[in-house]
Amino acid sequence: MVVLSKPALHKSKHCPTFFPGVPLIDLSKPDSKTQLVKACEDFGFFKVINHGVPVEFIKELESEAVKFFSLPMSDKEKAGPPDPFGYGDKKIGPNGDVGWVEYLLLTTNNQSGYQKFASIFGEAAENFRCVVNEYLSAVKKMACEILEMLADGLKIQPRNVFSKLLMDEQSDSVFRLNHYPPCPDFQESNGRNLIGFGEHTDPQIISVLRSNNTSGLQISLKDGNWISIPPDQNSFFINVGDSLQVMTNGRFKSVRHRVVANSSKSRLSMIYFGGPPLSEKIAPLPSLMEGGDSLYKEFTWFEYKKSAYKSRLADNRLGVFEKIAAS
Repeated sequence: MVVLSKPALHKSKHCPTFFPGVPLIDLSKPDSKTQLVKACEDFGFFKVINHGVPVEFIKELESEAVKFFSLPMSDKEKAGPPDPFGYGDKKIGPNGDVGWVEYLLLTTNNQSGYQKFASIFGEAAENFRCVVNEYLSAVKKMACEILEMLADGLKIQPRNVFSKLLMDEQSDSVFRLNHYPPCPDFQESNGRNLIGFGEHTDPQIISVLRSNNTSGLQISLKDGNWISIPPDQNSFFINVGDSLQVMTNGRFKSVRHRVVANSSKSRLSMIYFGGPPLSEKIAPLPSLMEGGDSLYKEFTWFEYKKSAYKSRLADNRLGVFEKIAAS
């Protein structure tokens, strides 16, 4: 779910200015479904307010996350290495990607991800599990509502064509807590930034991101320029994932994004990655083909996940599944 081709202190070449033009969508407004579709087409990224996720769920989870990441490294390492779930530090995935980040990666569909925490942290692990589950329940509901509004906006039936994949008991969704510590020894120079999490797209259907009030998130525009997203700890940012790009036959764009760290402030983010069941076939919806050809070969989520796991963060992972136009 991320990308970095060089060591942790690799620096990006650009220093983008803040981009205030991020689509801001009020989910309570009647015209929001039209705005959602446009945002997915133009950016693959947007911010939502009036999202229905209780503030106390957000604050409780952030508090628990801060407690965990504040533990001595020797304690945190007992919850790792990620296999793929668990605690990780600097290393992102199995293929050499690194970043200035530590993280917890958890599965959302059973309790197995908490077993090693329970044996290490006792009652604290149970409280952590309850807080995570409360938060995820609310965020998943919001993600499904957004996906159903997108179906309405695209005028496709049934309106749960996307959301049912997240609601399925076998949904292969994951939850990630990222902590980007301050790097006091690093001095910004020549307009270059320390990479916290390298550029990548998310392979799932939809990603729901919330972070504390520290900047760092950047997205790539269609022209390839990187823009910095102003932090907003009270809202959620939504990413289109690779699978949704395929299901809409390229109409929606999976956004390429990254995180840069800084020398003085730590950043905490929490991301729900809504994924389909492993056996689900991913292909453009016939109603969105408009008489045209599919841009992608059909594949199962398991096949795509397996392929993505072998790649580097910055790779174009959909490339191997694209149909080559006949010359």
